[in-house]
Amino acid sequence: MSSRTTAGRARGGTGAWHVYVARCADGTLYTGIAKDAQARMARHNCGRGARYTRGRGPVELVYCERVADRSGALKREAEIKRLPAAEKRRLVGGDGRSGDRPRAVGGPPRARR
Repeated sequence: MSSRTTAGRARGGTGAWHVYVARCADGTLYTGIAKDAQARMARHNCGRGARYTRGRGPVELVYCERVADRSGALKREAEIKRLPAAEKRRLVGGDGRSGDRPRAVGGPPRARR
């Protein structure tokens, strides 16, 4: 077992995961998963997050969805990444120019058309 897994259990996490979308300073969207989305944003913003977000900061959380487990989070992340750009913008609530706030979405993911 890795030390990261052990450390996560030692903190007494609830087991819930989050799928999040962050808007980078250059206007691009980054989708990822984390147990704690706010902590993950802090890592992205200090340059210790994903390679994609390094040099594109600061990043802002624009969408966050709670998922029961890691497997479900990975599946939902892949689903969001496959969306066309216009659909992603609709999911996060706009283009970022109107002061959009992060949204939490409950329930199962929407069915694909």
